[in-house]
Amino acid sequence: MSYQLLKQDVLFYQRFLKANGFYSSGLSGVWNADTDAADAAFVQQSQTIAQQQGLFDARSESNIITIAPKAQVLARKFLAVMKTNNLDVRIISGTRTYAEQDVLFKKGRSGNTEPKVTNARGGQSNHNFGLAWDIGLFENGKYITTDKKYKQVALLVKGQFPELEWGGDWQSFPDIPHYQHKAIVNSIAQVRALFEAGKPYL
Repeated sequence: MSYQLLKQDVLFYQRFLKANGFYSSGLSGVWNADTDAADAAFVQQSQTIAQQQGLFDARSESNIITIAPKAQVLARKFLAVMKTNNLDVRIISGTRTYAEQDVLFKKGRSGNTEPKVTNARGGQSNHNFGLAWDIGLFENGKYITTDKKYKQVALLVKGQFPELEWGGDWQSFPDIPHYQHKAIVNSIAQVRALFEAGKPYL
């Protein structure tokens, strides 16, 4: 989702801002002056991170701004490694609201003929908490879908960043283009509970 879409789900955004230390008021779901100030502080910190860690392609930038600041730092370090290795890797997905996640979950189910893309409903994916991003690998401007090449990309960063998790290591539903910042708790349910209460999880 884009940063502007993130702001449209006010309760979701307030939870995100509060959990990341920008917002201290109640989770009302109503945009107010405190939400406005928190939003401005979040954008300012995001810009500072970009200045410190480097800027990348427009698509990556539009998705990085939707994830939590600590994850933004890690995502930019990730892209810097790709750039050093002369790879055209872009971040093509960042944070998703619960509603957006539910739309993806319906693909390949209930008569929908599209391929399944996720086993996670809204609130069951780290994309819902600003922790995760998905990448696209491009060669000569063409989007690459070959698993082998994405696994080669993963080898460049695995072990380099201890806080980084790769979806390709998952046993039940490997997600090769997926990366995420480790949370301070072990389960998605715990992350969700902290997120919805506006408490730190990262």
